[in-house]
Amino acid sequence: QVRLVESGGGLVQAGGSLSLSCAASGITFSTYAMGWYRQAPGKQRELVASSTTWDITNYADSVKGRFTISKDNAKNTLYLQMNSLKPEDTGVYYCNAKRAWPRKYDYWGQGTQVTVSS
Repeated sequence: QVRLVESGGGLVQAGGSLSLSCAASGITFSTYAMGWYRQAPGKQRELVASSTTWDITNYADSVKGRFTISKDNAKNTLYLQMNSLKPEDTGVYYCNAKRAWPRKYDYWGQGTQVTVSS
C-alpha cells in the first residue's frame, strides 16, 4: 500500500519560514519523480516545486529564490523549505510521486495546510 504523509504545515506570519516533510512508503522512493503542489481556496491545484530521479529541480516562478525542494532517499522523505512566506502562499500543500515506466503511477498525499497571515 502506497502512502505519502505530509507534515509541517501551520500558521505563520508573513516573512516567516516553514519546513514541510513528506514521508513515503510502499514505493521505491528513488525511482519516482517527486513534487509539491498547492491549492488555494477557489483555485486550481498548482505545481510549487519538483525534483526528478536525477535531482533536477524545478520551481514555480512565484516561489523561486524562496522555496527549496530536497529529498533524502535513505529516509524515503521529501522536503520543502519555505522562506520569506507571503500571504499568497496560503493553501493546502500536497506531496506527489510520479513515474511513467513500466506504467503510469501517480500518488498523492492527503495534504497539509499552510496559512500565512499578513
